[in-house]
Amino acid sequence: MKTKVLSLVSMFLLGTSMVFAQAKTEKFEVKGNCGMCETRIENAAKSVDGVTKADWVQETKMLTVAFDSTKTTVHKVQMAIAKVGHDTPMHKASDAVYDSLPGCCKYERAKTIKETKGHEGHKH
Repeated sequence: MKTKVLSLVSMFLLGTSMVFAQAKTEKFEVKGNCGMCETRIENAAKSVDGVTKADWVQETKMLTVAFDSTKTTVHKVQMAIAKVGHDTPMHKASDAVYDSLPGCCKYERAKTIKETKGHEGHKH
């Protein structure tokens, strides 16, 4: 009888812990070109605590990431990817990190507002 009660209690506790874990899947664009980019992007995403899966498709430039929303957010995942040199919808990689990527990994970057305006507004 004692074993039966312990089994029921442990199953209940296991069941409640599974309910609290909030599995979420997001898909978003990540700039990159090649297999080295794929490895770098996926490893950066997986380095975020709570991420359980990351799969970047070179042809579509789309990353599918699965994570526990009680441990992390899509914002934190995109931040980690930008830190290794790849632009995402929420975060742009720093120029220094982007410039340090191997030549084959240098993707076409979107122009920022500052770059497209040129020198308008500058006093000489």
